[in-house]
Amino acid sequence: MSKKAALQKRLAELQAEGTKILDAAESAERGLTAEEELRFEAIEDEIKAVQSDIKEAEKMEARKRILGGLAAGTTLSPAGGTTVRDLNPETTAGFADLGEFAVAVHAAVHGGDRDERLVALANSHEGGTTSGEGYMLPPAHRDEIWELVNQFDEFGPMIDEEPTANRSVKLLADESTPWGATGIESYWRAEGSQMTASKLAGQERNVPLHELYTLALASEELLEDAPRLNARLSRKAAEAIAWKKNLAIVEGTGVGQPLGWFNSPAMVTVPKESGQSADTLATENIVNMYSRLLMVPGSQPFWLGNSDILPQLMTLTLGDKPVWLPPNGLAGAPNGFILGLPLRLSEYAKTLGDLGDLQLIQPRGYYGARRASGVKYATSIHLYFDYNTQAFRWVFRYGGQPHLSAPVSPHNGTATKSHFVALAERA
Repeated sequence: MSKKAALQKRLAELQAEGTKILDAAESAERGLTAEEELRFEAIEDEIKAVQSDIKEAEKMEARKRILGGLAAGTTLSPAGGTTVRDLNPETTAGFADLGEFAVAVHAAVHGGDRDERLVALANSHEGGTTSGEGYMLPPAHRDEIWELVNQFDEFGPMIDEEPTANRSVKLLADESTPWGATGIESYWRAEGSQMTASKLAGQERNVPLHELYTLALASEELLEDAPRLNARLSRKAAEAIAWKKNLAIVEGTGVGQPLGWFNSPAMVTVPKESGQSADTLATENIVNMYSRLLMVPGSQPFWLGNSDILPQLMTLTLGDKPVWLPPNGLAGAPNGFILGLPLRLSEYAKTLGDLGDLQLIQPRGYYGARRASGVKYATSIHLYFDYNTQAFRWVFRYGGQPHLSAPVSPHNGTATKSHFVALAERA
């Protein structure tokens, strides 16, 4: 191992130890103990010293390149030089993409020469222990995975989602309404009479961040082709992660995964019409659903429907006007608008006739928390190879639940309202 690689590995170890100390204090909602403070200061001092030594090592490499000892764009290694594919190896570790990194890991754990670029990474493969199994992805390639996840993320950008460094979030909820008997209220007062005080009706709720992972096997043939491997791993892992995350937002059970609005007590179910035939959609269904939606200022509600409903939806009218309007006429179908709100056709909606084949969603009514530590929020992603089976593993944490614990009663009338409204089964 070169001096620079050893220094980079030591730097990663110090950073990991410092992060662990801070995470422990944050999880316990306390400051650092005297012992922790002393150790953290020592870590900070050593990090500065190591970073200084790394700069000196880089200067030495640069001088050797000038003298012809190294070709531009490479770094020293005992094996005679390792190609660096990026001008900022601190973020890529010198790997051009995820495929090239995977091939290097594969060789390292199957008896081949261990690429020096892997040595500089934290959590090097030791085998047999949870903390030692796998290589941490370089930051740039972790970000690449999450940029792809964002492309497939159907609901994340719309809901009330935020990053957190903790494994659980304390969410303060206040479900009182201006017309209710709890929470902040206003009163009329006669001159000289005493004022009546009111206070927030806040409830502290715990939102745990559950672990979601992807474990994908790769054939020996595929491992020999880094470009193909990079494309397949990056895109397919992102698709799988995004699908499961969004499925949990809709119909998660809340046990070992987020609580989705579909399984939440907050959802309003609108019954079918009297005498309505099985597997049909009626104009009255849609109007009744619209009347039960709880509006949120600034939010953008939408209809969520299965494409199975389109043959029924296209023929519905309200008087002589169509209920569903496709964009730019039938030539621009499908999707379109229902009563002025956009329709999103999605596999997250149930098939025609089942509960939830058509839903009306106020997305800001759902709270989501994603794990955020290190660069962006991807430091929990790892690449792992078993000794007998080549496998890629990505792990991250996500939690969520609706803001409401139950539908809200209106000031006038008896029909409750919610951010989430679904049409009942028509069997």
